[in-house]
Amino acid sequence: MKKNFSKIKKETSAQLPTKYGRFKIHVYETVDKMYNIALVKGVINPNKPTLVRVHSECITGDTFSSRKCDCGQQLNTSLKLIGKRGGVLLYLRQEGRGIGLFNKIRAYKLQDKGFDTVQANKKLGLKVDARDYTIGAQILAKLGVRKISLLTNNPRKIKGLGKYGIEIVERVPIQIRATHHNYNYLKTKKGKLGHYLEDEGVVK
Repeated sequence: MKKNFSKIKKETSAQLPTKYGRFKIHVYETVDKMYNIALVKGVINPNKPTLVRVHSECITGDTFSSRKCDCGQQLNTSLKLIGKRGGVLLYLRQEGRGIGLFNKIRAYKLQDKGFDTVQANKKLGLKVDARDYTIGAQILAKLGVRKISLLTNNPRKIKGLGKYGIEIVERVPIQIRATHHNYNYLKTKKGKLGHYLEDEGVVK
């Protein structure tokens, strides 16, 4: 585990009652003035696996309930599971897989013309997935998390966290049934990005 926490400038915490249970919210300010969040339910035992969801910000899906993606559904499903079992949800400010909101909407415009999510990013000269999990790994270390059961379908996320020495003891899948709005999006995630989606996860 890397021990350099220079990217995290300061932290504040409070209790946060939600419809999924009572969490403790930790907000971490980074040196570039970004604010990343950890919601913690229960007591963390560093010697046992902690259920963890590392969720990248998606204002269109998480806030406005967009049907173009499955982000909001994954967020709510994760909060429900962590609310029941205990664990940590990290909310990282990496909109649009790290390309930012403005570029994400530019990519949406191309998707409206028939490009898939991978093709749209490439046409704009952007990375298909520009996310970095350094801050996420640092926050988990600060919380005392050493072993995790990771809520994800994304192999890149497993690799991205694993390189920081976090022991991922199991992957917990999040299967979201496709709709006609996000069918091609999920199909692209499975076919081009290698996401672990079951067959029913990409069927209308």
